Amino acid sequence: MNGYLATLIRGLAATAATALLAVTATVAAPTSSPAWADGGENVSVGTLLAARAHPAVQLTSLTFSAEVVVPTAEVRQGALEELATQIQVLVAAGKIPSDEPSMYKYMFKRMAADVDKYLIPAAPNRKVEARVGGMCTGWWVTPDGYMVTGAHCVDMSDDELSQTFAQQALQKFNEEDAQEVIKGLENVVADDALIEAAQMVYINFNSAHMKLQKLQKSLAVLQSLPGGGVDKTAKEVPAELVSVGESYPGKDFALLKVNNQQNLPTVPLGDDSDVQTGDTLYISGFPGLVTNTPFFSIESKLDPAMTEGPYNARRTTTEGVPYIQTQAPSYHGNSGGPVFSRDGKVVGMLIAGTVSEGGEASENESFVLPVSIIKEKLNEKNVKPSASLTTTKYNEALDAFFAKHYKDALPLFREVQALHPNHPYVAKYITDSQQAISAGRDETPQPVWLWIAIGLGVLIVVGGGLALLMVLRRRRKRATATPPSYGQAYGGVQATAIGGQEERQEWRQPAAPQRYALPQGESSGAPSPGAYSRGGPAQGQYPPQPQYGGPGYDQTGHDDRHDGHPRYDQYGQPIQAPDGATRYVRPAPPAYQQGAERDVAELEREVAELRRRLGQRQSPDA
Repeated sequence: MNGYLATLIRGLAATAATALLAVTATVAAPTSSPAWADGGENVSVGTLLAARAHPAVQLTSLTFSAEVVVPTAEVRQGALEELATQIQVLVAAGKIPSDEPSMYKYMFKRMAADVDKYLIPAAPNRKVEARVGGMCTGWWVTPDGYMVTGAHCVDMSDDELSQTFAQQALQKFNEEDAQEVIKGLENVVADDALIEAAQMVYINFNSAHMKLQKLQKSLAVLQSLPGGGVDKTAKEVPAELVSVGESYPGKDFALLKVNNQQNLPTVPLGDDSDVQTGDTLYISGFPGLVTNTPFFSIESKLDPAMTEGPYNARRTTTEGVPYIQTQAPSYHGNSGGPVFSRDGKVVGMLIAGTVSEGGEASENESFVLPVSIIKEKLNEKNVKPSASLTTTKYNEALDAFFAKHYKDALPLFREVQALHPNHPYVAKYITDSQQAISAGRDETPQPVWLWIAIGLGVLIVVGGGLALLMVLRRRRKRATATPPSYGQAYGGVQATAIGGQEERQEWRQPAAPQRYALPQGESSGAPSPGAYSRGGPAQGQYPPQPQYGGPGYDQTGHDDRHDGHPRYDQYGQPIQAPDGATRYVRPAPPAYQQGAERDVAELEREVAELRRRLGQRQSPDA
């Protein structure tokens, strides 16, 4: 039995150890990095970076408004007649075709190449209200509204401004002037090439003689709406120009401030040393290649995009400014956008890229202003980049979302929505999380406190079981200990054998109490107290003690016979014999349960009872 108990105790101890290990492992698990931190099996690094960065990436707007004044073009007759003579000579020489459309095309090309030789400004002046500008990318560096973008995104030189107004505000005048000239050509059917040649004359003339009056400049941030990007109803939030550097190839940096902002999403700044040749760079921004095409909706055009490519080399411009060359694709509109390392920190800002003859950006040739220059410019204005609580909670929610812990992600996304109600993406993540939970795709582990409670419960149960087993084991040892023997008869009477030699039995703990009948008298005369001798009951000896369970006795030791032998009641007391003799039956000693003190007390009680009964016994002639 002891071996069984030991085995059971060892088994319970092993169960407790297993429970402790399980709780420890469960508690330690949440402290590890998310499974997707380096790009999970089904989620790319670019996707994760886009999810984190895009809320802080915004579309910036630079707008100029002015009254555009353009004079009327008047032909110099002498110069035009001279040109006509030259054309006839060329036709005669066979150098140009002799049909009129071909001759007029040649004439318009010569005039466009030197418009002031053939046209002069004249009255009346024509006026038009115009607004021109461009869009770039900016990104929040503080929760209260400081934004970084490129210098060329917030200002234009005089030449650039004139060209922009000429391209965007003079188109109507250019087309009207060209149509007026074409109408004056008799018997000529104008094709597209002829119309284009005529328009080029007036594009050049009007641009050269255009004047801007009441010029105004404004900067704004187009705040993203829920779902990402902006649409036609998005409001332009005015921005203040705090600092501006020199356009590329200088330190192409600008700092904007949007007032009355709080809890804005932000992106963290890294260091130049975070990346080196061969590393992958990630560019976030609004590509004009998409924005300027007619095939996409406004909402789709103004969604930020993420492109990636290798870090090719570190360059230095003629002005001594360092730039990173990368093969990450970029386009007009991407300018000012943040460039990230694989770890999700900003390592630079996209500034420039090579442009083909058609004006298209060329891949493999993007240039990034290093983050060290950005930090330098921020320090000059005592602006300290910091992460907002919105970003911290949002990133925690994204960690849980991409780990498929949707039940953990959902309350975090709701907290983000409360912090920044205009957050462009959180509403969609809330919906996606709810749908994933409803579809049974949630893999959120049980909370740590629950595992701790379970572990403590297991420890309590196991500890209680061990304590109970120890108590039972101790009681079993005490119960099986040898009880004291009672070798002396009560009242000083020498103990003697009961019955013959063959009927002697050693005293052991009986299953039922033994009884010792003490004679009080006999029918033939009372013997002296010390006259007991060996023999049968007829001589006044103790009657042979019957063995319990033997013939004539029930399981409690009561006499079941009716032949005149002693019988006992339910308390073990002898029933009065017919001759008046009363036989005292000694109660069985109690089990040895409470040690020596209890045994001594029990003996004293039994001795007292024996003396009382002996005192009551009197001889018949007394």
